[in-house]
Amino acid sequence: MIDWLTGTAFTVADTGTTRGELLGFATGVLNVWLVARQRIANWPVGIANVLLLMLLFWTAGLYADAGLQVVYVGLGLYGWWAWLYGGERRTRLTVTRTGRREWWALGIAGVALTSALWALLDGVTDSTVPLPDALTTALSLLATYGQTRKRVESWWLWIAADVIYIPLYAYKGLYLTAALYLVFLGLCVLGLREWRADLRRGAAATPVPPGPAPVSA
Repeated sequence: MIDWLTGTAFTVADTGTTRGELLGFATGVLNVWLVARQRIANWPVGIANVLLLMLLFWTAGLYADAGLQVVYVGLGLYGWWAWLYGGERRTRLTVTRTGRREWWALGIAGVALTSALWALLDGVTDSTVPLPDALTTALSLLATYGQTRKRVESWWLWIAADVIYIPLYAYKGLYLTAALYLVFLGLCVLGLREWRADLRRGAAATPVPPGPAPVSA
């Protein structure tokens, strides 16, 4: 099975595209579209996608990204559960904003993750792109956490990661994956608009508590 996935499906400009990369493209696009539409099916599709990408990244020497996919499987299982039962009284989650304390925690975690992975990749592996590999890994983990909690700002983190991923994958010769992340970038913009609209609808539907109207200054 692994030999079949790593086999060449077609060649463009003397660069082969594997069957695994092709399947990763298809499942990746479907996954992000399902997330933007808040469909629960995004989680099993996403788990299949990251398993394919794990194989792809390892063979390309993107070791941090390959290891990241293992974490994604766990986050995918957690997100699947959280979207179904993570709301109040074990109800479905709704779209919310990231709080100030949560932003501070994410910022500290992001700097720590990037620094640690950069040092690890530079000192232990033969990676030729240790810093961008580490940075995109950290951004992707933070974005996925936000996605599992339906934080609207998680889309901004994904957008930042995709802007780096596109030239990184092109540099490593993964042209189809670079094109995939260009599609991801457009879908992230769509997802951000969809979730912000859902947030506004939720705010408009929130009942106003009884009592006198506030006095304007």
